[in-house]
Amino acid sequence: MARVLRPIQHEERLSIVDHLDELRSRLIVCAIALVVAFGVCFWQNHALLDVLNRALPHVSTSSGQHGLAAVPNESAKTRAGLLQAAAADRSLAASPGFSPAVRQQFLRAADGLTNAAKNLPRTASAQERPITIGVGEPFTITLMVAVYFALLFALPLLIYEAYAFIIPALNSQERRIAFPVMVAGPALFITGVLFTYFVVLTPAIHFLQGYNSTRFDILVQAKSYYSFEVVTMLAVGVAFQLPLGLLALQQLGVINGRTLTRQWRYAAVIIAVIAAAMPGADPVTTGLETLPLILLYLASIVLLRIADRRAAARAEAEATQPLGGGLDPT
Repeated sequence: MARVLRPIQHEERLSIVDHLDELRSRLIVCAIALVVAFGVCFWQNHALLDVLNRALPHVSTSSGQHGLAAVPNESAKTRAGLLQAAAADRSLAASPGFSPAVRQQFLRAADGLTNAAKNLPRTASAQERPITIGVGEPFTITLMVAVYFALLFALPLLIYEAYAFIIPALNSQERRIAFPVMVAGPALFITGVLFTYFVVLTPAIHFLQGYNSTRFDILVQAKSYYSFEVVTMLAVGVAFQLPLGLLALQQLGVINGRTLTRQWRYAAVIIAVIAAAMPGADPVTTGLETLPLILLYLASIVLLRIADRRAAARAEAEATQPLGGGLDPT
């Protein structure tokens, strides 16, 4: 466990047993990090569930909007009906044609209707919280959400441990390439997750739930709703690795910056197809997911052109460098 906090140097020589011991130590660190992250996430599960529930559409008492479609405010209608019935009972109680006992009954009924109207919620929401339909489902779904967030929060440490285990096999030149990739990978993934949460999920769910909502009694099941959110965030986070994937192909000699520039039309079509294949294949979600991927593709062109120039400069420097170490002609 003493080596866990630092990568093994390239010059160090380890036996198979030492490598296995190193792997075991790093797996233990990863497991401890996941357990700690899971414990914190399960402790704060209410806050995490509120974060995921943020994208659900709500009904406003003033506008009556549900997502993108208007629905009647049933709570306000019920309150108005109860108050009208209470007023009618009081009017009957004031009529001279009834006995005092009957008038008292009308007054009690009016008071009951008035109290019922007061107890109705002032703000009606069509779906402030998703529903559960199975025994034990609230507990299992809470565990699922805690696991998802624990993986997300522990990701930087997991990436570091993977890097620290692999780095001894790389030489100094390969390390100069691997280290930025190891840093950029989690950064791009987290950027994709945050972009999905703040930009994509709310309009996408509002569109999907609000479409033709006046013809359906819309209820959202918690398991499918949370799975949709998490899978969408993971898919976009992985899609945000596009620059790293193109850079890897460039290092293998498959493509270069000029190739990306010439084939941008085909790339745009492929990106649109990928975005449409992601969860929530609706126009809103697809458009919001396609735009950042196009921008990442354009950024990849710039990145690969810089890498091409550096590779050409290195090749030219090696070609002009005088040869040494030749044999003595004598």
